[in-house]
Amino acid sequence: MGAPRVRALRGRRDDGRVDAVNGPGERGALDATLDEILVGGREPVTIRVVAYDPSWPDRFEAERLRLRSALGGRVGRIEHMGSTAVPGLAAKPIVDILVEINDIEDESSYVGALQAAGYQIRVREPGHRMFRTPARDVHVHLWPNGSDEVYRHIAFRDWLRAHPPDRRLYEQTKQQLASRSWPDMNYYAEAKTPVIDEIMARARTAGGGRSRRGG
Repeated sequence: MGAPRVRALRGRRDDGRVDAVNGPGERGALDATLDEILVGGREPVTIRVVAYDPSWPDRFEAERLRLRSALGGRVGRIEHMGSTAVPGLAAKPIVDILVEINDIEDESSYVGALQAAGYQIRVREPGHRMFRTPARDVHVHLWPNGSDEVYRHIAFRDWLRAHPPDRRLYEQTKQQLASRSWPDMNYYAEAKTPVIDEIMARARTAGGGRSRRGG
């Protein structure tokens, strides 16, 4: 999770494998969206999924303190999200961080502060910004306070922490997809969407619908 909210039309096959974006029409539509929202353009990438590293929570905590110092009262929750926030789950060695911000469209209130703290903007789309470290090993996602995306990412993280079968399913999906070459990391993220949606449907059913409770 954590990718820009671009969704292509592809899904999970009967044999359990996940289809990537297929056909020139789908690829063209995704490329056009990415060209609008990515700062610096698309970046061909080889995905590397590694065993869970127990140092990831410590890295998150160091970045959380840096973000809180840079942004102060302009932000609400700062949460560790994504696969590196789930103990025992193999992941890309990139720490994803969720930040709730008061007014995401007022970039003058936070872009300069984040750049001064060493983060570079990578994604600019309505309701979402993403910054990263120069080493590209930390991704900082900003969403408005109370955003549905905040709920979605926290709920997914908490479900995977508590449900080993879905944690294994997600890990297997990532390892399968990581064996391919991708024109941009967001293609890889898009290819995971059917499995993420499947897992989130179970989480919603078990929880009786949507909850605002975070982690």
